[in-house]
Amino acid sequence: MEKSFISKLAKSVKEKRELKKLTQDDVGINGISRSMVSLLELSKTDITVSKLKILADNIGVKVKDFFDFE
Repeated sequence: MEKSFISKLAKSVKEKRELKKLTQDDVGINGISRSMVSLLELSKTDITVSKLKILADNIGVKVKDFFDFE
């Protein structure tokens, strides 16, 4: 996968989490670990669609919101 895409996704996930004033520990639940959140936000790992859905639910946004970047 293109590195810049993963970086943009990572930045978007972090922005959405921080807008909700949530920590990585807060969203690292329901099958997503805090370390997975950290690695994703640092663009050091990829994420499956099913895990992205869980993460979106944990943050309180829709999956499509993560892709609202140019």
